[in-house]
Amino acid sequence: MARPFLFKLEKILEYRRQLEDQAKLALSQVRQEILAQTKRVETLENDLQACLLEMSRTKQMTPAELWLWSGWRKRLELDKRQAQAKLIDLQQLAETRRLELVAKSKDRKLLEKLRVKQAEKHGQEEQRKEQKELDETATLRYGRSPY
Repeated sequence: MARPFLFKLEKILEYRRQLEDQAKLALSQVRQEILAQTKRVETLENDLQACLLEMSRTKQMTPAELWLWSGWRKRLELDKRQAQAKLIDLQQLAETRRLELVAKSKDRKLLEKLRVKQAEKHGQEEQRKEQKELDETATLRYGRSPY
């Protein structure tokens, strides 16, 4: 009877699968943060445009109102620049996470290929042993008479 195939590195393969899943999760989280940050940048851009439009509509402003509008506009511009810088950082982080995922995926696939090759080799070896046993049995029975 053929013995079952046991892959000696099965635990390592499972560990690499877990690492790959963790890398997928990390990449997914960064992509969600990128979407949120992109919406924040768009919101700040819209607020800035609304501020500029409102400033252009108002015909006469007192110096105090002009100072308030100017401060608001400067703050919106600063917030927008900071949000864009954070978005760029997140995009770089996403690329790093993607490269990590690719590396972990390659590691896992490498072990899976090794597993498949070893399973094939095991199957061939078991088949060879079984054929050898059948040949021996046939050889021993060939010389005997049925009586």
